[in-house]
Amino acid sequence: MYDSFISHINQRKLFDSNKSYLLACSGGLDSMALAHLLHAAGIQVELAHVNFGLRDMESDGDEEFVKNWAKDRALPIYIHRANTEEWAEKKGISIQMAAREIRYQYFEEIRNQNNLEGIVLAHQEDDQLETIFLNLVRGTGIEGLYGMSERRGKLIRPLLPFSRAQLQSYMEEVKQPWREDRSNASSDYKRNKLRHSGLPALYNLETDTRQNLLQSFARLKDTGKAFSGLFELWKAEHVREQHGISYLAYKSLSSMPGVASLLYFWLRPYGFNSDQALTLSKSLEAIKPGWLLRSAQYELSLDREELLLYPIPVAFPELELPVGTPSFELPDGGYHLTWGPPQKEIDWNPANAVFDLDCLEFPLQIRSWYEGDRFNPLGMQSEKKISDFLIDNKVPFALKKQVKVLVSGNKIAWVVGMRIADWAKVGPATQKCLHIQKR
Repeated sequence: MYDSFISHINQRKLFDSNKSYLLACSGGLDSMALAHLLHAAGIQVELAHVNFGLRDMESDGDEEFVKNWAKDRALPIYIHRANTEEWAEKKGISIQMAAREIRYQYFEEIRNQNNLEGIVLAHQEDDQLETIFLNLVRGTGIEGLYGMSERRGKLIRPLLPFSRAQLQSYMEEVKQPWREDRSNASSDYKRNKLRHSGLPALYNLETDTRQNLLQSFARLKDTGKAFSGLFELWKAEHVREQHGISYLAYKSLSSMPGVASLLYFWLRPYGFNSDQALTLSKSLEAIKPGWLLRSAQYELSLDREELLLYPIPVAFPELELPVGTPSFELPDGGYHLTWGPPQKEIDWNPANAVFDLDCLEFPLQIRSWYEGDRFNPLGMQSEKKISDFLIDNKVPFALKKQVKVLVSGNKIAWVVGMRIADWAKVGPATQKCLHIQKR
């Protein structure tokens, strides 16, 4: 096995002979086999061991065993004693999840402190199969069938092509001891039930079942990667970004197979799940503009022809503008105020506004518009609901919530960035005006 291991790590370029690595070492078969293989290969490693304190004297025995192994080879070793039960209770998680959090956090701290190149983990082929089947049991998409990565960030798993049986055979051959964790024989945990009962029963169906499963999962992983690449091309072509909003036309989905998957891959970076993507794909069969989906930080709405994705608007605190205010800030940018006589040239920029100062009542207020708000737009003598005005101007549902109004007394003088009220306009008799310009 040693030759196969060396060939594998060289072919995959998993290690740099000039760098040092942190090896996570529990004292069990897998980590001790990896420790022996790396040491024999001349890879520079330092060991890290976490004593979770869950098996009393056995846990202490594991710690002592790993410590002595490192000492005999003059290798640096770091020991962390954790109160796993307290951690789990404090965070409201399982003991297994607490142990995972503790060890990965500790390993990364040691790696950082000692400027080590990576963290080497002893997950092997059996762990990989167990992980994939556990993902299936919990409910997973295609990426759950990928299993663990050989290299992910600073984590390195050089034993994934090797089975537990191969590791045991190697350790017996080189006459190297290891520690047995009695909890591995228990059926209290899902992984152990799968390891001792579920997978052996599956392997017994055919002599080559195990190898066929590994090959099938490898093909699925490759298929998934191909889909991801094609998805990115599709996304680049059909999803457009403007003013912090993402737009996706319905017609981009109408002729596509696997709409729920396309939507999920688009939306999941924003906190949406696969069930929401499936619900959304079904809703497109009978589109109802305005219909919403929400994640923790984002909203998705259906407009007339497009899906709109945008951050959930934050509450806007009302602004007060006394006479002489030089400027103010809104979420979409800053505004400059000029107080004085009418200007000779008309400002046609729709983002700006010019008012007859004598028509305004101070202080002015800027706030979000409310349902039921009305004003008479420039050029009209009758009032119009703000909601109808926004519809007439084809303001997307996502942007409607961001619209602000300038209020004078109890009347709306300006739908900010769109149109002033007719009663506040500058006329031939205007002596003083207020000019608001977006910076």
